[in-house]
Amino acid sequence: MHRGAAAAPFLDRVAALRIEVFAEWPYLYAGNADYERSYLSRYLDSPGFTLVLAWSDDEIVGASTGLPLADEEAVFRAPFLARGIDPGTVFYCGESVLRRAFRGQGVGQAFFDHREAAAAELGLAVTAFCAVDRAADDPRRPPAYRGNEGLWTRRGYRRQEGMRCRLAWPEQPGGPPVEHDLSFWLRGGPRS
Repeated sequence: MHRGAAAAPFLDRVAALRIEVFAEWPYLYAGNADYERSYLSRYLDSPGFTLVLAWSDDEIVGASTGLPLADEEAVFRAPFLARGIDPGTVFYCGESVLRRAFRGQGVGQAFFDHREAAAAELGLAVTAFCAVDRAADDPRRPPAYRGNEGLWTRRGYRRQEGMRCRLAWPEQPGGPPVEHDLSFWLRGGPRS
């Protein structure tokens, strides 16, 4: 686990991994390295930023991020403020990306273990994240797709009805950004 600016040496590899994994369903993200570098580097300003890496030999095959919500962008803080939840009490679990060959082996659990431990070290009582909402009948959905909702629920996270944010990203290389709804999941805070 790497904290704050100590995560800097890994950001380019994490950026490449984000582009690779988020291209899959359900995000369908057509990212680029310049945007990723800018997006991830802003985290380095937060002393509470946490980067958890999964390695296979000398290769990063998975990464998970988190930081105090108070250090996150306003678009992520606004739904909490609207619910009367102080962002200063929340640890925001950002992305978790893991190459397909390493899934189903407990890495996702470990990612949550480390981020929840970081939240506890920082004295933050609530952990939260958001996930993209996709229609069950979206024709792009792979037939054998199995989401992570079971893992999230077993860990005590609950989807908060009506607690959303909107983010835009391209779904085609060089294409225009497309607006997406993302719903928040919370553990340790108010239940929906």
